[in-house]
Amino acid sequence: MRTQVGIIGGGPAGLMLSQLLSLEGIESVILERRSRAHVESRIRAGVLETGTVELIDEAGVGERMHREGLIHEGFSIAFDGRRQRIDMAALTGGQTVMVYGQTEITRDLYDARLGAGGRIMFEVEDVVLQGFDGAAPRIICRQGGATREIRCDFIAGCDGFHGVSRASVPDRALETYEKVFPFGWLGLLADTPPADEELIYSSHERGFALCSMRSPSRSRYYVQCPLTDRVEQWSDEAFWDELRRRLPEDVADTLVTGPSLEKSIAPLRSFVAEPMRFGRLFLAGDAAHIVPPAGAKGLNLAASDIKVLHRALSEYYKTGSETLLDDYSDTCLRHVWQAERFSWWFTNVTHRFEAAGFDRRMQLAELDYMTNSTAGLTMIAENYVGLPVN
Repeated sequence: MRTQVGIIGGGPAGLMLSQLLSLEGIESVILERRSRAHVESRIRAGVLETGTVELIDEAGVGERMHREGLIHEGFSIAFDGRRQRIDMAALTGGQTVMVYGQTEITRDLYDARLGAGGRIMFEVEDVVLQGFDGAAPRIICRQGGATREIRCDFIAGCDGFHGVSRASVPDRALETYEKVFPFGWLGLLADTPPADEELIYSSHERGFALCSMRSPSRSRYYVQCPLTDRVEQWSDEAFWDELRRRLPEDVADTLVTGPSLEKSIAPLRSFVAEPMRFGRLFLAGDAAHIVPPAGAKGLNLAASDIKVLHRALSEYYKTGSETLLDDYSDTCLRHVWQAERFSWWFTNVTHRFEAAGFDRRMQLAELDYMTNSTAGLTMIAENYVGLPVN
C-alpha cells in the first residue's frame, strides 16, 4: 500500500491530522491497534481552548460541538475558606473555553473520516517503523493474521505515551525530561447535574478536588488519592463523601450525587521528549509529551502539535519547501514547555504533598497573592484559555 502520510494512532490527534490533510487532497492511512468502539469509549479531557475549537472548525467537524458544547467564560479556585472566580473573558479580551468531551470529538472525526472514505486500519499488531531516517519510510504491521506494508513520504506518531513511535527512535537521539507526582486522580463520571455552571478547582487540607462536567446532565468529578489506592477500594458513597469534605460548604450542600458510570485512577506526571522530529518521523501529542491534568492541556497540546504539523506538510506538498518541517520540533517545544510550566505550577499550588506544614502555608500565600493581583489573575486566565503557538 502506498500513501503520502502514514499516521500511527487513531485517537483525536491522528484523526485530526488525517482530516485536515484530506481537505487539501493529501492522502493518509491511519493505523490503530484497538477497535473504533474501544477508542471511543476512553474517558478523557473535556475542556477545549480557543485554538482547539478553531482547529476543529477548520477540519469541518465542529457542527455538533457548537450545538452541544458549553462555552465557559470563567472558572473558580477554592482555598482557605474562600472561592475566587477567574473571569477569563474579561482578563483575556473575550477569550473562552468550550466544554466538549474528547469522546465526542473522536466520534465526530471518525464519522467524518470514514464517511469520506478515509483509510483507517483497526486492530493492527506488531507495528514496526522503518526507513524514517532516510527518504523512503515504511510501516510494517499485522492485521487479521496478514502482514501488511505501508510505504509513505512521512510518518506521524500520534500513538500516545506507550506507543511504538517514540519507542522506535534510538535512545541516543532522544533527551527526555520527567517528573512523576506522588499521587493520582480518582475520577468519577455520573449522570447528575454539575455542581456549578463552571468548573471548580479546590485546594483543601485533605487534598485536591475538581468539579467538572460533560453536559448539563453529566458530571465529572476528581479527588486526589494515593498512588497505592485501587478503584475497588472506593465505593460511590465513599467518593461522594470525600468530595463533599473538600468542597466549599455552599457547593457541598447542594451537590447532587448518583451512581457512577465509570471510575478510574490516573497517575500524574510531566514528561517531554526532545526533539519531536527524527528524519521523516514526527511525534505529536502524548507520544512526545505528557502534562498533569490540572491545567487541562493534554488534548489541547496535541491539537497545537497537529496544527503545526499540518501547516508544515501542507507547505511541503504545495511548494516542496521543507522549512516548516525543519522548524516543527522547535515550534512545538516552545509551546509545550509553556504548557508544562502552567500545569506544573497549578498542580503544585493546589495539591496536598507529604510535607504539609510550611509548604501548605506557601501554597495558600501563593494562591492569595495570585488571586488578589490583576497580573496574577491575568497569568492564570491567559494560560488557561491557551497561549498562542508562535
